Amino acid sequence: MGMDDKAENRAEDLKGKAKETTGKATGNERLEGEGKGDQASASMKNAGEKAKDAVSDAKDAFKK
Repeated sequence: MGMDDKAENRAEDLKGKAKETTGKATGNERLEGEGKGDQASASMKNAGEKAKDAVSDAKDAFKK
């Protein structure tokens, strides 16, 4: 996983947590939902990056 991708995904996750917390504190269900969505999106992107890394590692193992 590239460091840029990892940083972007972490930033998106933190933004989502902030939105969710703010939404809960203010009773704003829409904002809370957006926050949960941002966190889910970041999680899915991380999973995709990890899968790409695993495939790359497997390819490298067969080349040796």
